[in-house]
Amino acid sequence: MKYGVGIDVLKGKSTISMLSIAGEVIEEPFEINHDLNGLSILKGKLEKFSKDDIKIVLEQTGTYHLIILTFLLDEGYCVIAENSLKIKKYLDRSLRKAKNDRKDSLKLAEYACDNWYKLKPNAIEEEKYKELRFLSRQYFTFNDIKVKQKNDFSNLCDLIFPGYYQLLNENNFVLGLKIFQKYNNPKIIKNLKEEKFYKDIEKIAEKRGQLQAGITLAIKIYQLAKETYSLCPSSNITQPIIDRSVAALILSIETTKEIITNMNELAKSMNEYNTVRNMSGVGDRLAPLLIAEIGDIRRFKNAGSLIAYTGIDAPPYQSGKFEAVNRHISKRGNKYLRRIGYTTMKAIKTFCKSEDELYDYMIQKENEGKSKKSAKIATLNKFLRQYYGTIRKKYIDIGIW
Repeated sequence: MKYGVGIDVLKGKSTISMLSIAGEVIEEPFEINHDLNGLSILKGKLEKFSKDDIKIVLEQTGTYHLIILTFLLDEGYCVIAENSLKIKKYLDRSLRKAKNDRKDSLKLAEYACDNWYKLKPNAIEEEKYKELRFLSRQYFTFNDIKVKQKNDFSNLCDLIFPGYYQLLNENNFVLGLKIFQKYNNPKIIKNLKEEKFYKDIEKIAEKRGQLQAGITLAIKIYQLAKETYSLCPSSNITQPIIDRSVAALILSIETTKEIITNMNELAKSMNEYNTVRNMSGVGDRLAPLLIAEIGDIRRFKNAGSLIAYTGIDAPPYQSGKFEAVNRHISKRGNKYLRRIGYTTMKAIKTFCKSEDELYDYMIQKENEGKSKKSAKIATLNKFLRQYYGTIRKKYIDIGIW
C-alpha cells in the first residue's frame, strides 16, 4: 500500500495527516513543534511504514518549512516542498471553502495520494549551496536597507549641507560619510582655519588608507562650505541623530561588502565559479549571487526549466481559435534571481562592447523595435541558456553530470 503524508507548516509548528492512496485516514491530524521532541514524534509515526511507500508533501513557506524539510531529507524520506501557488489552487478546488490547519494537512495528504506517481523528491542541497543561498538573502536584506538609508542621507544633505552628496562617488563614499560625521554643517567649517580643516581630514583619510582621496575631497568640501547656506542649524540636539544615521549607513555598506567577500571566498571553491565569472557582464559581485540563487543546475532537466524557475518564461495561452501572441513573462519564480539577472543585463549594456554575443543580441532586439526592458529580458533568456549549457558541459567534462 502507498501512503501520502500532508504537513501544514506554520511558524514553529506543523499539523500532520496521513492517508492511503485508497483514501483511508491512516493518521488523524496531529500537531508537533519544530524542536527535537516534535521531530522525534514525527519520526516515530513514520517508522511504522516503509520509506519506499511514503511520499510527504509540504508547502514552501519561505523559511518556516526548512527545518522539517531538512530533517526528513536527512532521514531518507521522499519529501516534496511544493510551490505555494500550486497548493493554493488545489486547496481551493472544492465548492465549500473551509480552512483550518487540520483540513489543510488532510488536503495536502490527499494531494500526495492523487499525484503519488508524478511527485519527485527534493534533492538534498550541498552545504555550500545552502550557505551561499543564506548569504545571498542576507545580502539583499542589507542592500535594500542600504538603498533606503542612502536616500535618507541624500535628503539630509539637502537640508544641512546642500551639494555635499554630489561630491561623493563609489570610491570615496564611506570616507565622505566619516568626514560628514565630524563636519556636517558648513557653519562649522567656516569657523575653522583652512589648514586646520585639511589636517583633520588628512587624519581621517589616513586611517582608511585613502590619503590622496581625502586631500582631494577636503578641498572640494571646504570650497562648497564657503558657498553654501544651511537650512538646519548646528546644535547638540541634532548632532547625535545625525551621527547615528550616518553610522547606520556605514554599517550597511560595510556589511554588504563583507557578505559579498565571504560569498566569493566560498564560491571560488565550487566547480562552476570560474566558468560563471568569465561570462559576459558577470563580476565579483554577481558571480556568487548567480550561483547562490540558481544552485546546482543538475536539478533542472533542461535550460527551459531554469528559465521557468527564474520567472521570465511566457507560457502559451490558447483556447479554440484564439491564441495569444503577445504574452508577458510569468514572474512566477525566483524574484531574487530575476533581480540579479536584470542587473547582469544592465552590466552587459554598460560595460560590454560590440562583438560580445549578448551585447549584440540586446542591440539587435532594440533595433527590432523592442523596448529596452524587453530587450534585456530577451537577452537574459539567452544568457540563462548559455549558463545552463556551459555549466552542463563543464560538469560532463569533469564527470559529475
